[in-house]
Amino acid sequence: MPHVHDLVGIGFGPSNIALAIALDEKRHAGRPLDALFIEKQLSFAWHPHMLLDHAHMQISFLKDLATLRNPTSRFTFINYLHEKGRLTDFANLKSFFPSRHEFNDYLSWAAEQFEDACAYGEEVFEVLPEEKGGEVALLRVRSRNHAGKLVERLARNLVVSIGGMANIPDGFRTLRNDPRVFHSSSYLQDIAQLPDARRIAVVGAGQSAAEIFMDLQGRPGAPQVDLVTRSRSIRPADDSPFVNEIFNAEFTDYTFSRSDEERAALLDEFWHTNYAVADLELIQQIYKAFYQQRVTGGNRLRFLRRHDIRNVTADDQGVHLALWDQNALREHTVRYDAVVLATGYVREHHKALLAPLAGYLGSYEVDRHYRVLATPDFHPAIYLQGACEDSHGLSDTLLSVTSVRTGEIGSALLATPAGAAVHLRPEPEAVQP
Repeated sequence: MPHVHDLVGIGFGPSNIALAIALDEKRHAGRPLDALFIEKQLSFAWHPHMLLDHAHMQISFLKDLATLRNPTSRFTFINYLHEKGRLTDFANLKSFFPSRHEFNDYLSWAAEQFEDACAYGEEVFEVLPEEKGGEVALLRVRSRNHAGKLVERLARNLVVSIGGMANIPDGFRTLRNDPRVFHSSSYLQDIAQLPDARRIAVVGAGQSAAEIFMDLQGRPGAPQVDLVTRSRSIRPADDSPFVNEIFNAEFTDYTFSRSDEERAALLDEFWHTNYAVADLELIQQIYKAFYQQRVTGGNRLRFLRRHDIRNVTADDQGVHLALWDQNALREHTVRYDAVVLATGYVREHHKALLAPLAGYLGSYEVDRHYRVLATPDFHPAIYLQGACEDSHGLSDTLLSVTSVRTGEIGSALLATPAGAAVHLRPEPEAVQP
């Protein structure tokens, strides 16, 4: 008989590492699960191409992989510091916000303790139904390793935690293969391939755009840098205490219990706590850089606010952006040696992976515990992490609720006997294939 895993997790970033931790700590409460995670990277790395020297976390270290679920866990950031011999020194910093380099090291430290539970260097490309007696009993997870070899595994349950995919604006999609145009997610890697770039555009108005602008303006060689945005200014993230309550785990219950209209209104009201905003300290640094340029009389740095990108072309001379100035009501074209797209992420790729199951899963709605609603003849449980913002709130894509969410998913997995049917949608005809 082929081996059947109780659980296969797609991706081994912070969400599934936190799930591995939760399952490890829950194994004494019920039967241990045979869980395997599949990660396309050859080793653990968390946004490796945005590990800028002066970048720090935007949320408290207490919102790590375990603390809010289990403060006594050995996988807390505090215990990581203790084991690394830096706990007292970190306390002396008097900061809740470690550097991004340090938090990446913490995540790597946690991931290393589950090396035997993760298959690195494999990319899952589809999930197929395994039918028995006219019902779906198992899932066949298909992946390819870095050598191109096909690997198939059977699973009773699935957790999809693949993070976001780079959002490429329509006008730039024809230049996907042009090394001079790249997304912020690959910034350090791609900018290193363009050492002679003298004029660079950064497109966006959020944290990534601001960090990249500051990195570029301080680089040796003093390139010309344009920060191009449709907005009038760079807005500060609202991290005040009462507003921050929307990222509390308890707020997930409130959000999920609201109607579709109320949830949409909540997302709209608090949108700028997470999107198209930057840290106030970073905004002040950018303003200071522009002010200092005014003092010295230079023009190397430009803030092209309220500019729409009307057209994008490329030739041997560079990448040409046709920019519409909303203030001057005129269009002008600027040539760049490189364009960095700090344009965010989309979180729809799980639908492509699960496309062969669409007839059973309908519109990919989830229950409170992140389980995708399915027809009664579909028995495996499929959970989504980081793809439930519309139903669970703005914290869903962030680290804020990760430890608590994975605890909930772990409890749900352990509470459901392997292979048992959970009929989440009693009317199969309501599902549109």
